[in-house]
Amino acid sequence: MAFIILIFFLMTTTMNVDSGIQRQLPPIPEDKVEMEINQRNVLLVFVSASNDIMVGGERMEVSQIKDKVKEFVVNPNENPNLSDFEMTEIDNLGNYPVSLGVVSLQNDRGTNYGVYIQVQNELTRAFQEIRDEVSMRYYGRPFGPDLSDENRKAITLAVPQKISEAEPRNIGGQ
Repeated sequence: MAFIILIFFLMTTTMNVDSGIQRQLPPIPEDKVEMEINQRNVLLVFVSASNDIMVGGERMEVSQIKDKVKEFVVNPNENPNLSDFEMTEIDNLGNYPVSLGVVSLQNDRGTNYGVYIQVQNELTRAFQEIRDEVSMRYYGRPFGPDLSDENRKAITLAVPQKISEAEPRNIGGQ
């Protein structure tokens, strides 16, 4: 009887499937290239063990990160304290000012995983919104599957998603 009940529960119950983060890692570079990045072009996002968030030296809430990153990357007023640009010839866009900005995400080993994911999502959302805005300006539709492959490639080259993640650090105990 116990065997039949066990079989019944095995056949009728469903298993929870954990879903991970939907991220595609960049390809491994063929040659190790040392790049020197101007400090002006790096926006440090740090999440402490107590889940406090510092973006560019300013303490802020998760909901403020996206706008700060967009301002840094787009640099609409050509602020010398924000990221610089490099004019690049891009097929289907022409000569376009590509941001040299890199967002550096660092966290403490004690950072809450949920907060870490929220921060990552806000960083990704900032780049997605910038791509949507550029796509709307040039093609009249948001960046996504509705665009042709050539236009999506052009937007991806114009707005590269440069997010660097550093190894977590043990700072919480200091």
